Amino acid sequence: MASAKKYQRINFVMLIRLMGMLVLIESVFMLVPMSVSLSYGESDWQPFSVSAAVTAVCGMIMYLAPRPQQHKLGKREGFLLTSMVWIVFSLFGMLPFIMCSTPYSVADAYTEAMSGLTTTGATIIDDVEPLGHGIKLWRSMLQWIGGMGIILFTLAVIPMLNHSGGMQMFNAEVTGITHGKLAPRISQTAKSLWLVYITLTTVCALLLWAGPMDLFESVTHAFSTIATGGFSVYNDGIEHYGSVYIKVITTIFMFLGSVNFALIFSVAAGRFRSVLTDGPLRFMLRLIAIFFVVMLASQLLSGNKFHPLHTTVDTLFMVISSMSSTSFSVSGIDKWGYTAIACIMLMMFIGGCAGSTSGGAKIDRIIVMIKFIRKEILHALQPNNVSSVKVGHRVLSYELVDKVLAFLLLDATIIIIGTVIMSCAGISLSDGVYSCLSCISNSGMNINIGEYNGSLAAFPAAIKIGLSFMMLIGRLEIYTVLVIFTYLFWQK
Repeated sequence: MASAKKYQRINFVMLIRLMGMLVLIESVFMLVPMSVSLSYGESDWQPFSVSAAVTAVCGMIMYLAPRPQQHKLGKREGFLLTSMVWIVFSLFGMLPFIMCSTPYSVADAYTEAMSGLTTTGATIIDDVEPLGHGIKLWRSMLQWIGGMGIILFTLAVIPMLNHSGGMQMFNAEVTGITHGKLAPRISQTAKSLWLVYITLTTVCALLLWAGPMDLFESVTHAFSTIATGGFSVYNDGIEHYGSVYIKVITTIFMFLGSVNFALIFSVAAGRFRSVLTDGPLRFMLRLIAIFFVVMLASQLLSGNKFHPLHTTVDTLFMVISSMSSTSFSVSGIDKWGYTAIACIMLMMFIGGCAGSTSGGAKIDRIIVMIKFIRKEILHALQPNNVSSVKVGHRVLSYELVDKVLAFLLLDATIIIIGTVIMSCAGISLSDGVYSCLSCISNSGMNINIGEYNGSLAAFPAAIKIGLSFMMLIGRLEIYTVLVIFTYLFWQK
């Protein structure tokens, strides 16, 4: 009896019911690319209709599960739902890829769906252009849905979660080391963030449409840009248009996608001083300036011709794309020199600001790490001096600093372990390091490294599934996923 009391039941019935709601929402999303396929007279509308029907039926079965005796969700249920919903969304999201006119294997389809939802942008599709409009739109929609977050969308549309574990799920999915609410109710905060997200997407699409893109291309690229995902309807991405205007617009909105959306909301509400006082944003701007100068110098030293407009725009485009983990790239990046490649990989690891759609470790954590290192150096010089880690006017607790340092250590450890496993599978060290870094940083940029050139298409199925898992833990920032595999998680 004492052993039985040691465990507290997880509210699985409530979790299944909520999962059913989410799956039903996903089936509705599938109707959009189905309608687009119908409007273009393509046969891919049938796979989408079947996928939507299967998804809706499964969602309804889960939703009609026996009503739970208790509707409250605790911290454990929040972690479990947040992790599982991304896996389940990917499982149903892969159905159109399996049944489309150019069908893919289960491993390929699942990897593509997970890459989309986590906004990683690494693809198993070498030739995108022959795909139907519906499939192209679905790839971009997956990125857009996952960019702001599935749970965050759920908190906005299901008010009951405001009183039932909503804050736990909000903290588990929203990136960063601390999370602040824009409104007293967590559902209102979610709605405010989604309002910013939708507004930025709309403005980006309209500005791209004003250039050489048609309406379909502008919408799909706006989805990928704001979500900092990087999927395109063309094999050469943004370079297909050869337009400085498109690169400038894309650069601006990739940058906005890497900024804390709560900060953007504050500016929209008229609180302009928040920009001047935001430490992570100022630090990111300094890093952008430094990397821009270094990468520009790397090109010149590598013998590349300097064109004042094109070179400047391309360099800034690559800096912002790397920092925001968007995965858009320019042609000839492999000729920019090893210094530029190293800078790109470093920026992929760092990422953008917390509370944005970007991947990576996040600027906020890098600031804490630098402050901690500085404190330890000063302590070595003055052992009797008692100091603390201070960011802005705020003194950080030792618990928070330890959490940040453990996160960065875990991040690096997972990359190393993943690289070793891929090496055992016969994959070169360069391909292993880059693939693991790009997946856990949610930045699937193709910069022609190694034998596979940054593509996932030729990897074995088991490696693809493993990299998909790395995309997931990178998107949910490690702790949310790994905590489920601990013994203590299942204890009372």
